[in-house]
Amino acid sequence: MKISMTTDNQNTQLTDGFHLVIDALKANDLNTIFGLVGIPITDLCRLAQAEGLRFIGFRHEQHAGNAAAIAGYMTQKPGICMTVSAPGFLNGLTALANATVNCFPMILISGSSEREIVDLQQGDYEEMDQLNAAKPYCKAAYRINHIEDIGIGFARAIRAAVSGRPGGVYLDLPAQLLAQTMPAEEAKKTIFKVIDPVPRQIPAADAVARALDVLKGAKRPLILLGKGAAYAQADKEIRDLVEKSGIPYLPMSMAKGLLPDNHPQSASAARSFVLAEADAVLLIGARLNWLLAHGKGKTWGKEPKKFIQIDIQANEVDSNVQIAAPLIGDIGSCVGELLKGIASVPKPSADWINAINEKKDKNMAKMAETLAKEANPMNFHGALRVIRDVIKKNPDVNLVNEGANTLDYCRAIVDMYKPRKRFDSGTWGIMGIGMGYSIGAAVISGLPTVAVEGDSAFGFSGMELETVCRYNLPITTIVFNNNGVYRGTDKNPTGGADVAPTVFVKDARYDKMIEAFGGVGYYVTTPAELEAALTEAIAAGKPALINAVIDETAGTESGRLTNLNPSTAAAKK
Repeated sequence: MKISMTTDNQNTQLTDGFHLVIDALKANDLNTIFGLVGIPITDLCRLAQAEGLRFIGFRHEQHAGNAAAIAGYMTQKPGICMTVSAPGFLNGLTALANATVNCFPMILISGSSEREIVDLQQGDYEEMDQLNAAKPYCKAAYRINHIEDIGIGFARAIRAAVSGRPGGVYLDLPAQLLAQTMPAEEAKKTIFKVIDPVPRQIPAADAVARALDVLKGAKRPLILLGKGAAYAQADKEIRDLVEKSGIPYLPMSMAKGLLPDNHPQSASAARSFVLAEADAVLLIGARLNWLLAHGKGKTWGKEPKKFIQIDIQANEVDSNVQIAAPLIGDIGSCVGELLKGIASVPKPSADWINAINEKKDKNMAKMAETLAKEANPMNFHGALRVIRDVIKKNPDVNLVNEGANTLDYCRAIVDMYKPRKRFDSGTWGIMGIGMGYSIGAAVISGLPTVAVEGDSAFGFSGMELETVCRYNLPITTIVFNNNGVYRGTDKNPTGGADVAPTVFVKDARYDKMIEAFGGVGYYVTTPAELEAALTEAIAAGKPALINAVIDETAGTESGRLTNLNPSTAAAKK
């Protein structure tokens, strides 16, 4: 876009910072912005829409940031979140930190107050040193002060977000930058598409040989797939490695579906057994953090393991335990190099495979028996049995999942059949990602999305139902309503009028919330009612919410993380 200005009797075509920001996004195929308008970015968002970008406006910046983060995970391009200054920036900062911890490429772009006033702390509108506030929580943080640097600023942010281990980047746009002007022809030369922002990193030949030697010496090998393996989009190479090696594999929750969960080599149903009994573990896109008990302790059995770790960041190696064979490079290249030599690795012994299958069969039979029970009132297992069966019939559906018990049970019960279809609380294990992830997944894919939410988790982002309805997105939200955090049965020990800290309003009608915005609400109390509602909602492809009433006694304190929740040892009086 050009602006005409007459100077010295000559007509000079000018452009401004608003338009160059948009040009930089378009030049790099970043065509969707998630955000919330206000001073100083309102006109920027209006112009972005006028220039053909899609703007998805939220009710809270944190959820816009979460949508951008999951968009980055799905596309391998940085998701874009745009916020106002100070409080809006801080709201987005939570999502930026979460993106960085989870290795999702995202750029948080925030307007900011003028530097001269901020630096002298003279009390500007929403004054805040946003750049330095962001630095501890992202991969990189940049400020663009001059219009001629907009192209370079965006290039730096894009490359930082997607190269190496992906993550969040903060980009600060002072208000005065947007109003700056320069000749349009000169400005055009400052905007460009970033070339090869994610170069392949080929692992060293000796490192590949070392990894193959560990596998050759293993009697009970295991492949462990993390969400980084799903992000890499090296789906064929990973499947070939699993199948040609014959090694059983275990997917972390967001890697479910990279190979179908009903694949014969999947060891999900024998998770505890294979972690304890394996003698060599190949980590692909997974880190030995708290989700894997830091690679040590009783989870990993008595015998020491030999770990092979594929990672693009060398300093992640040996973070908790010794890694016998580090393999540094991008996942696609590393797996490709392993494939070249995998024929030399003996297939796992029949004893190992049979032991796993025996444990799987036993556990699956026990789970099937539990799922078959018709509890009244409905419990987690009965409801999730239905969701499992509906997802199996609709494998293209995106599944978003958060909560405590709702997350724990869903992860174990609902199978996935395609990659990058399951999105959950991830590495930080946080609440509040539900509606943001759902909106991001639905917008990017255009496919039906089902959010399975605990009633507590839903409360963090429930107002985004209005956003879902405003954009008529094919999102069905299922709220597992058991009247409280973990469960709704706690009592106030004093006998006072206030309810216990974990208790919500009894029998809340979450289904009425979406009806207020024009969506379809369902109130269900049985598995049969849930199945009918979910099937109808997915087929309709319209905003819907299913209030699934669950037995309020069904949950357990902190879900599977009870060991992380300290309780008082003091004697009660």
